[in-house]
Amino acid sequence: MTRLRLISCAVALAACTGDAPASRDTTGGLSAADTVPSQEGYVDVPGGKVWYRRIGDGPGVPLLALHGGPGGTSCRFEVLAPLARDRPVIFYDQLGSGRSDHPADTSLWQLPRFVEELAAVRRALNLERVHLLGHSWGGALAAEYLVAAQPAGIVSVIFSSPLISTPRWIADADSLRALLPDSIQRVLDANEAAGTIDSPAYQAATDTFYGRHVRRLPVTDEPRCAGVASNDTIYRQMWGPTEFRSTGSLRTWTRAADLAAITVPTLFIAGEFDEARPTTLEEFRRTMRAARLVTIPGAAHAAMREKPAEYLAALRSFLADVEAKQP
Repeated sequence: MTRLRLISCAVALAACTGDAPASRDTTGGLSAADTVPSQEGYVDVPGGKVWYRRIGDGPGVPLLALHGGPGGTSCRFEVLAPLARDRPVIFYDQLGSGRSDHPADTSLWQLPRFVEELAAVRRALNLERVHLLGHSWGGALAAEYLVAAQPAGIVSVIFSSPLISTPRWIADADSLRALLPDSIQRVLDANEAAGTIDSPAYQAATDTFYGRHVRRLPVTDEPRCAGVASNDTIYRQMWGPTEFRSTGSLRTWTRAADLAAITVPTLFIAGEFDEARPTTLEEFRRTMRAARLVTIPGAAHAAMREKPAEYLAALRSFLADVEAKQP
């Protein structure tokens, strides 16, 4: 998941409403010595159009990344740009956030529609074979897509600090919350009981949790995120008011019992202090046939940005290993 006020946590040949999608060549996200071709544009999905960015044209199987939220943005996936020397890296802003359309119809904010959206993006971008990376809420989207839609062409899946089961997420959050100083716990409990969770005192206490388990280390601001808006309405409708309270449509959602149905090579990756707890991810990993877990020391939920070198090294190793075993 991604608390939106702190961390927000794609089409070359496809058609949009009968016409070739708008796009432009760009560079960026890499050093001057490592720049690679990139492209941006829009594709039609159920409910509107979504913005995508494709970086690189290397020979490896493309990597498609799903951002957190719900209601977050994809701009922080620029950290994945070094992988584009080896393969295309594609990410998109889910409908309602970032540079995508922002329709007012709140009936659109349902998990099945986001699954349909993902399928539409793959079709539009001709991503017949693809590695799928889902970060935070994007992990829930990836899991639901793989289990419910059973799509062809998924070469591997990376669950990055993923939401796999809301009940388990909340149980873990309660355990982490119980480790906060007593004074912080009292503020949280009192304001929740009084219904004053928008108070400055509650927000400050919430930030204490986030400072331990969401973004623990300094990160570099991503210039491409300037002016890119997340959508708190989607976050609250689908998830709830904070990372540790779920009151939205996802509050009972789980695919924990269905992970064995995911038979493609799988990587779980998370920070040592992640709210997506590595101990829980290890339990999930054990239920799967071809899964491994990497924990990034010292990092939290934003491990991708807190420890990018370690994170990218783990991804490179996993992707190379998977592709080496492909026929």
